[in-house]
Amino acid sequence: MLYATAAIPLTWDQGSAASISSLSSFQEHFGISSTSGANSTRNFVSLVYIGDAAGAALSFFINDKVGRLWSYRIYTIIWIIGQIVAIFSPGSSGLYASRIISGLGIGALSVTGTISIVEIAPVEIRGLLSAWYSVCMGIALMTSTFCVYGMELHIPKSRLQYQVVWFSPCMFMAIWIIASFMLCESPRWLIMSGRDEEALQTLVKLRQLSEDHPRVQEELQDMKESIRSLEGIDDSQDQKSFQTTRIAKETFTRPANLRRSHNVRTAPNFGRKNSVTNYFIPILKVTGLAGSSTHNLFLSGMYTVAKFGFSLLAIFLFIDALGRRNSLFIGITLQKASDIYLAVYIKVQQDHGASEGASQAGLAAIFIHAFGYSIGLLTLPYVFGGELWPNRIRSFGAAFSQTFHWLFHYAMTFALPSLLARADNWGAFVFFAAWCAAGLLYVYLLVPEIAGLTTEQIDDIFSGPWVVSGRASGARATESILEGQDIAYKS
Repeated sequence: MLYATAAIPLTWDQGSAASISSLSSFQEHFGISSTSGANSTRNFVSLVYIGDAAGAALSFFINDKVGRLWSYRIYTIIWIIGQIVAIFSPGSSGLYASRIISGLGIGALSVTGTISIVEIAPVEIRGLLSAWYSVCMGIALMTSTFCVYGMELHIPKSRLQYQVVWFSPCMFMAIWIIASFMLCESPRWLIMSGRDEEALQTLVKLRQLSEDHPRVQEELQDMKESIRSLEGIDDSQDQKSFQTTRIAKETFTRPANLRRSHNVRTAPNFGRKNSVTNYFIPILKVTGLAGSSTHNLFLSGMYTVAKFGFSLLAIFLFIDALGRRNSLFIGITLQKASDIYLAVYIKVQQDHGASEGASQAGLAAIFIHAFGYSIGLLTLPYVFGGELWPNRIRSFGAAFSQTFHWLFHYAMTFALPSLLARADNWGAFVFFAAWCAAGLLYVYLLVPEIAGLTTEQIDDIFSGPWVVSGRASGARATESILEGQDIAYKS
């Protein structure tokens, strides 16, 4: 649960940034207002993602040196510093600087949080535990939006309104930093650091089994074999000699890892990403559903409540039960359907005016999009980014995938206001629907099912053919690949 809380800074920022510009005190102090349209809030909303990308990229140089727990602590402190800078910022320049600083912590946390969960989770519930990252995202998104709504209702117009919103999560994350000193380190990182005995004791503690239990011994051996199979490194060499160039070479020259890098760069980035959350109030204005600031904040809050509920459904009914591929299929299809309806609705409303029923259906389409996004493209980038990579290059691979993820997120967030303006609003949703169609084809052809596999077995899946349509996937594929070999994981 500790590592899942690494998601809190991310969506607290998204939720507060999307709604805090509705507060009159914020508007007067910084000159940024959501009621003026998406262009007014574009820099404020999008700049954080530049910091996210930089933080994700730089995390590789820290994660494997200091361990997962210290990485978590360092990145959280960086994010808190960014929040404090925002709280005392005298103007927009300081605010924009704080967005970059906060982003450095958020991006790095998005790497270490997901890979740490994968490294300590039992294979049978790895998807379930990894998806708790998304649950924490939903909780923070919902709480931050209602925090802004509460400030609007109960605190008189003053700088304190938005300062409380930014300071509140800092106290919670500080508590988690303290709690982290009572937890154990990742056994895979301990093995990478040559601390095999500590890794064994950690596995015993995590699995609640004896040292000589077959499950513990086999899991430990799988970790050792995977980590020590790095090209150019054998058991006679110091495991601390892992070099960036060696890891990069394996990542981008080995076919299986090249395929991984393609999947994590492409599959999560179809669809419109999180643009509805980032620009929820301006999109309400575009669709003709906006009202007073209090009304808009309430709708924003209800939208985040829905996303939280949908993320719970994603965990318990989709990620492991239906698998990664099916979750993506269902999620992207729902997004595509909502995009098509919104495109038609906005076009009709602009030309002739829409009926009350059509307007309500437009609002429902926004919530349907949230459902599709939650069970597909919200959860899968973080689950995929953590579990696809072999132990020996997981930190580098996750940093690489999250860096690309945040750069794409920045591009979409920054470009959306211009896209809406130049495409007459409705054309933007046609564009999104087309991307969703391309995403469905990509998932069908190139994204394998990896639910129920150990991180070691996943390597065998990615060593097979790139095109997976019509082929067995998941555990069945692994049984076929490993037929005749006595290396199947025993639970």
